Amino acid sequence: MVELLVVISIIGLLAGLGLPAINGAIKAGKKAEVSAMAESIKTAVNAFYAEYSSYPSNTTGKTDTNFLSAITGNTNGGNYRGIAFLEVPPKFTNGVAANGDLGLVPPKGYGKKMTNFYIQIDSSGLGYVNPTKSSGTSVTNSNVPSTVAVWADDPITNKPVGTFK
Repeated sequence: MVELLVVISIIGLLAGLGLPAINGAIKAGKKAEVSAMAESIKTAVNAFYAEYSSYPSNTTGKTDTNFLSAITGNTNGGNYRGIAFLEVPPKFTNGVAANGDLGLVPPKGYGKKMTNFYIQIDSSGLGYVNPTKSSGTSVTNSNVPSTVAVWADDPITNKPVGTFK
């Protein structure tokens, strides 16, 4: 009987030590998934530019429904040929209408509040972007040498996760 209690307590101790590591691995996996989707959005925007010699119309700086429809093959937003530049898994379109966050969003489980990805496009041909949120606050300390930057806020660190470091 004592041996059984010792075995059960050892199993409980090992499980208690292992659960935080599993939780950390799940969070790292979600972060990598969001980063990969941001890179896919960037690639789709660059493919749109290669096809039409202009960027998709995006006035909000977020991956909202207008942006989503232009880049996924609907014929609005400048995509008059209806080319699907991005295939979006359903888990990335579960925004909350009441928050105005429809379109491309990080998947459930990434954070408590589902918000759109942010996107900054160098439409003036400078060769860099300075990623800023819609509030005007800068995301990085310097300009990003790219024509497109896509990111989402990490809900834990509040740092950007996306196509720049």
